[in-house]
Amino acid sequence: MANALIKLIEDEDIEYVDIRFTDPRGKLQHVTVVADLVDEDFIEEGFMFDGSSIAGWKSIEASDMKLMLDVDSAYIDPFYAEKTVCVHCSVVEPDTNEPYDRDPRGTAEKAEAYLISSGIGDKFFCGPEAEFFLFDDVRFSNSMNKVGFEVDAADAAWNTGTEYEMGNMGHRPGVKGGYFPVNPTDAAQDLRSEMLSTMKRIGMKVDKHHHEVASCQHELGLIFGTLTKQADELQKYKYVIHNVAHAYGKSATFMPKPIAGDNGTGMHVNMSIWKDGKPLFAGDQYADLSNEALYFIGGILKHAKALNAFTNPSTNSYKRLIPGFEAPVLRAYSARNRSGCVRIPWTESPKAKRVEARFPDPSANPYLCFAALMMAGLDGIKNKIHPGEPSDKDLYDLPPEELATIPTVCGSLREALDELEKDHDFLLAGDVFTKDQIEGYAAIKWEEVYAYEHTPHPIEYQMYYSC
Repeated sequence: MANALIKLIEDEDIEYVDIRFTDPRGKLQHVTVVADLVDEDFIEEGFMFDGSSIAGWKSIEASDMKLMLDVDSAYIDPFYAEKTVCVHCSVVEPDTNEPYDRDPRGTAEKAEAYLISSGIGDKFFCGPEAEFFLFDDVRFSNSMNKVGFEVDAADAAWNTGTEYEMGNMGHRPGVKGGYFPVNPTDAAQDLRSEMLSTMKRIGMKVDKHHHEVASCQHELGLIFGTLTKQADELQKYKYVIHNVAHAYGKSATFMPKPIAGDNGTGMHVNMSIWKDGKPLFAGDQYADLSNEALYFIGGILKHAKALNAFTNPSTNSYKRLIPGFEAPVLRAYSARNRSGCVRIPWTESPKAKRVEARFPDPSANPYLCFAALMMAGLDGIKNKIHPGEPSDKDLYDLPPEELATIPTVCGSLREALDELEKDHDFLLAGDVFTKDQIEGYAAIKWEEVYAYEHTPHPIEYQMYYSC
């Protein structure tokens, strides 16, 4: 395998190799080395770096860590001026070469190994549907005497009355009106097409793009893949979207709720397990599911609140997950019905039978998000956790007394972290997650909670300044 990367470097006259890894928050990090240094020994021995500079990782007295290249993940970067090949890496301890237990990618790899060792299946497929917003101008301030933000976009719904030097053409989606008119109302067709074409050129499997419901909101389609590979793909997905948008003079964000009064951004995750080349979730139970699929759903619903710490890991996530709106906050499941937090998409093919978790959002670290979802589902299968009766009603229109009987996901990151502390044993099976990792992850998330809770909000001035 090392020879394949070396051959690519030689055949394509590569100047640099960009070594990439993901930190606990889900942010892609990189270091660039001269391609001449990348030989078989370099690939076998790995690259040393300082782990103490990464939030939630090692302290200064034990900071040496090593990046191990996954040569199968290599692709030529489409944005750098100098010809550069990018390679995703996992992190190991330098003295033992054992996986570093706080490395998100290593957790995803351990999750895949655990699935095989469990005997339940041998492949876990996931297909994330990550939405995003595009703005032309983004400004925010967080000083001790000034807190606020402002975003703008020429095709935003709020600009119907704005005077432009060349005139206001008037064609733009209204609030909750973006799903999905053609151009000129949809002004981002060419931009999204370039995003998708760029993904294709670097070897990603993609299928579609469209405007989403909210003003300035969009989505591109990723074809499903196995757990670690798909997490790599989602990191590339974000990378391409950010950089193509930047080239067009626009700013892309995967924040779950960047603006008030319109739809938030989700990342529905479609999941299935296969064994010996056959789909495990197809059967003769509800919606043509197998018992294993129902138990998988049971595990997701049982552990949903703990999962929120990984699937909805920002304080902003809970601006989207609000009861009473069209948000997947209710811990219920159904075929086709989109109002619960778990859905069984309709399909005729047993091979396409899958379960869709609708509550995650793209602020999640994909390696930890996908691994945690799988571990919750496997816990459901191992312990035969039945999800109960499906909810085929429109849950958004239930009377208050009936709605009160249906449990919900968390309402804040604080609650999610509390739930994770109480309910995390299912993540420790097979040492996929470790207690130390969970505590380290929670520590950096508590910092975000405290920063959020300790900062006055502009709306508080409106409500309370004259009290």
